[in-house]
Amino acid sequence: MTARIKICGLRDVATARATAALGADAIGLVFHEASPRHVSINTAHEIVAALPPFVSTVGLFVDADPSLVEGVLRTLPLDLLQFHGDEPPEYCRAFGRPYIKAVRVKPGLDLLELADRYADARGLLCDAYSPLAHGGTGERFDWNLLPASLPLPLILSGGLDATNVAEAIGTVRPWAVDVSSGVESQRGIKDLDRVAQFIAAVRQHH
Repeated sequence: MTARIKICGLRDVATARATAALGADAIGLVFHEASPRHVSINTAHEIVAALPPFVSTVGLFVDADPSLVEGVLRTLPLDLLQFHGDEPPEYCRAFGRPYIKAVRVKPGLDLLELADRYADARGLLCDAYSPLAHGGTGERFDWNLLPASLPLPLILSGGLDATNVAEAIGTVRPWAVDVSSGVESQRGIKDLDRVAQFIAAVRQHH
């Protein structure tokens, strides 16, 4: 099985179209104002409208007021919601949309217990823990902290780039990989050459 690929934090139509053409399975749109990858609803609408079929759109939120999520959903036909903060399961399922729950992995975190709590999630996204940010830090976590198997599809994130993603897939065997800073020339600016190299590295690993 080839791992699915999500490129997160896209902020303009041209980059989103090119990323889809390069073979990304999903693109992430960040609705968290503190992030350098934050996108406006208007721009997000243009991006979603420009994408070809069978490329999933994922909206990322961090401990957002429910009215913000509802406002985005009124405007955008998102395929998946991604909750990247400390949102409880009741919050995540309240919007009636498929969702994935992001967790920041560190020693002592019981991922099996979390997978049980968020049993109706479409997947568990495991990212590196950082006290400074909720994601997109470019930091990698110890993959040995992951249990041998999870009851939910595993999406691996955190410090991935074209040089290590094949190793990551071979070691962890995730359902999907998620990258943001690992394909950027600077914070918030995607580099299409790096996107192409990342996707090629994933596709070569069967």
